[in-house]
Amino acid sequence: MKTIILRTASNYLLPVLLLFSVFILLRGHYLPGGGFVGGLIAAIAFVLHSFANGLKNTKDLLRMHPGFLMPVGLAISFLSGMSPVLFADMPFMTGLWMEGHVPVLGSIGSALFFDIGVYLVVVGVTLTIIFTISESA
Repeated sequence: MKTIILRTASNYLLPVLLLFSVFILLRGHYLPGGGFVGGLIAAIAFVLHSFANGLKNTKDLLRMHPGFLMPVGLAISFLSGMSPVLFADMPFMTGLWMEGHVPVLGSIGSALFFDIGVYLVVVGVTLTIIFTISESA
């Protein structure tokens, strides 16, 4: 049974949890966190929304099948790992860093793009599994 309290709370919690997941993603290459934990938080936000508002409404909110995020995330992670091989004649998965600092992000490097790819893969896998189980139940 879906209560009005859960529906109202989930509508406010979805953007807050997504913003928190991006925060965890961005702080991950300096401190604990990163793409995996941030992706799980984002997936939990959408699962909470689907519990409160129904699976169809959450799928309409996403506008695409979450399984599409998996190959995109894998490609981003792979390309970030290949960037040292292609651009700097260094071994695979060697960290490359841009010179200078971006005000909010700090130093931007290949580790950030690897984490973004992991984030997308985790969101895609988690939501695909949970939505498939929810549809079959």
